Amino acid sequence: MTIQRDAHGRADDEQPVAGHRAVGERRRLAALWSVVGVLAAGGVWVVSTPDHRNAGAAAPSGDKAVTAPAVAGQPAPPLTESQSFVAERYFPAQRAYEYDNYRAHRSASREGTDCKDVQGDKTRDVLADLACQGWIGVALTRGDQPVVSSVTVLRFLDAGAAAKALQTVREKAGDFEFTYPDGLLAPAANAQPMSATKIELVGHHITLTVSRYLDQRAGEAPDEVLRASNRAAAAVAGLPFMWM
Repeated sequence: MTIQRDAHGRADDEQPVAGHRAVGERRRLAALWSVVGVLAAGGVWVVSTPDHRNAGAAAPSGDKAVTAPAVAGQPAPPLTESQSFVAERYFPAQRAYEYDNYRAHRSASREGTDCKDVQGDKTRDVLADLACQGWIGVALTRGDQPVVSSVTVLRFLDAGAAAKALQTVREKAGDFEFTYPDGLLAPAANAQPMSATKIELVGHHITLTVSRYLDQRAGEAPDEVLRASNRAAAAVAGLPFMWM
């Protein structure tokens, strides 16, 4: 009986220990899996979040022009100054030209690389040996007055060459063609429309601005409307070349 009691007693004493161990083991396993789950979830967040952030920074929404080149392969080389010396770059057709009370729009444009082409007499060049590199001609028509201003821009090799040619342009201003608005014909050769003229040196460019009435009315001296229009148009003409 004593032996049975001892055996039974030992069995009763050892059962709770095994139960506690099992419960503890299950708790440790549960805690371990919880930690693994948290780490796994955290790991996914840590990895995925930088990926989304970097992707957003590298490819901004709606900016396809930046990320996708227009032409595959090597990028096109930049235009030279002579290649980009065109009316649309410096005097865009869609721009409104304003200066004080002056309001105008571009009503005609042309350009060329041979400065003889903008002169009335194509058989000779008044700018020969003066390093003229090209020209732009635009017509600026006022919206509130029947006045058109012809702007001729002459480009020279450098500022020194432009300064050297300035006096010749002033003396031969009448030898340069007037750029008329599209649809307006030039007057007869012997006509002398009332005109206001201004010639300025702007960097390595010379601007020649001549203002006239659209009906090409004659007159020996310009009136105040033409003079004011000419001053404003000349200011507008020089702005694109001010810092060149």
